[in-house]
Amino acid sequence: MIRYLYGDQLAQHAKLRDTMFRDRADQFRTRLGWEVEVDNDGFEHDQYDALGPLYVIWEKPDGTHGGSMRLLPTVGQTMVNDHFIHLTDGVRIESPIIWECTRFCLARDTAANTAAALMLAGGEVMTGFGVEHYVGVFDARMVRIYRMIGASPDILGSQGTSREKISVGLWEFTEDARAKVAARAGIPLAQSRSWFDAAFGTDQTTCRDVAA
Repeated sequence: MIRYLYGDQLAQHAKLRDTMFRDRADQFRTRLGWEVEVDNDGFEHDQYDALGPLYVIWEKPDGTHGGSMRLLPTVGQTMVNDHFIHLTDGVRIESPIIWECTRFCLARDTAANTAAALMLAGGEVMTGFGVEHYVGVFDARMVRIYRMIGASPDILGSQGTSREKISVGLWEFTEDARAKVAARAGIPLAQSRSWFDAAFGTDQTTCRDVAA
């Protein structure tokens, strides 16, 4: 199932939190070789985890992490503006209707539909919070995954070649795309929406702001 948790809610789901940060360390440092900080508990986290982001997490039946992504509004600190602005020719991306998506992570043993389930949940956040686009930095390996699940971004800028290529992308989520991603995930649209409503209620005014 999908969980929507703010940073200050993670402590209420310690098993899910701990396995998420350990899976992030496994993916980003061990498998991809990124220069990320991993603490003595084996957790990968950074300065943006301290900003009260919204985490979208696929929780496996045993309560552990299957996949996740981290969302922050671009009116506050973001990775794309702080570290990758050279990929957008120095143009800062700042708008209340554009959020940044980072740390897209999949556990080694997660179900095949996890990536699509996360993208579908990201669409629920866009609908519920009035977000029109996501922006994010991604590497070459993600191009195939995005294409496979029917959620390819518009490329704003890139650097490098082949497997070393990184890009900044901008995503929107049309109803047609939502239906395609739901089919790929094997999750009925009503079920997807029910997970969102369980977290935030059916009244959009109950969706609190992510820290800016």
